[in-house]
Amino acid sequence: MKYNFDEEINRFNTSSVKWDEVDTIFNGENLLPMWVADMDFKVPEPVIEAIKQRAEHGIFGYTARNDSYYEAIINWMQRRHNWKVEKDWICHAPGVVPALGMIVRTFTKPGDKIIIQSPVYYPFTNVVEKNERVIVQNPLKYEDGKYVMDFEDLESKIDHDVKMIIISSPHNPVGRVWKKEELTQLGDICLKHNILVVSDEIHFDLILKGHSHTPFASISEEFAQNSIICTAPSKTFNLAGLQTSNIIIPNKNIREKFTNTLESLFIGMTSTFGLVATESAYRYGDEWLDQLLVYLQKNLEFLTDYINQNIPELKVIPTEGTYLVWIDCRELGLEAKELEHLMQKEARVALDEGYIFGKSGEGFTRMNIACPRSILEEGLKRIEKAVKSVRGVASK
Repeated sequence: MKYNFDEEINRFNTSSVKWDEVDTIFNGENLLPMWVADMDFKVPEPVIEAIKQRAEHGIFGYTARNDSYYEAIINWMQRRHNWKVEKDWICHAPGVVPALGMIVRTFTKPGDKIIIQSPVYYPFTNVVEKNERVIVQNPLKYEDGKYVMDFEDLESKIDHDVKMIIISSPHNPVGRVWKKEELTQLGDICLKHNILVVSDEIHFDLILKGHSHTPFASISEEFAQNSIICTAPSKTFNLAGLQTSNIIIPNKNIREKFTNTLESLFIGMTSTFGLVATESAYRYGDEWLDQLLVYLQKNLEFLTDYINQNIPELKVIPTEGTYLVWIDCRELGLEAKELEHLMQKEARVALDEGYIFGKSGEGFTRMNIACPRSILEEGLKRIEKAVKSVRGVASK
């Protein structure tokens, strides 16, 4: 069927964090939410129908993950990513970020060092620091308008206290889809120094034209045995509210330790509707996803053309994956809080400002373009008007 991603759907009064809470979270008024990573699109029709059918049964007791559920995940990984996953590797968690917290607690101890590659998804920092571990920054290098890993810096910062690296693949917020060669170089360094690789691949289905995603554990058996791969249907199919993720761990010893932590917290049960939605999405969601990717590509092109023509002070970092666009605003000459004020108070657009992703993100902002083009255009018009006011002041 043909999906209409141009349809504007009123999300107010649905307990939406993105829409109902935006003014409170950002301390603003009538803000246009283009921040948190959920989409303003309806999920695939087969998912809606599967949930309806399950709801009509009328009983929502304790729910087990059955063979059909696992088969849907395994087939999706093979079909979309050419990755052969075994049923035993798949572990449950209520979300990727909770899983990261459990992983940090399970495989490190207070005082151990964990590497992250900033600017990066800010919960990475939170799960490390709130569990009393030490962050080691291995910042990405920004060269010729593109981000790359800094392997020389990485090796220089490794000592016997470094136990883990958490990577974002595809990378949130800079939009890189790491090439196999880049991941191989990273993996070799981590094997050499006995560092566990935790790869957050939650955006792995959202790969734009001309790029392809490589699951870290698919590169080699050695990498598979030294990694934990965090996946979920939540970003792909807009199912974040159903609290279901799949943590894929090929190494039996590592998997058992993770499962023991999960069981010790008594959070191993599955949401009834999360199970139904995940299975139906992975079985029948290809058509919807293929159309979504085309729409996101056109949104990215629209955004890039609009900024180039109307807000030349801003620069769009080439986005290879995710629906999150990293925008360089440094030419405006504003401090981090001044840029935040411009976007929130003057433009009345809620964005995730770059500084929350680490110091190297200062002067940048992250925009969610997974919305109808009319909403994207409205957000850009608001930003253009606000930037013109800054431009006018600067010219006096």
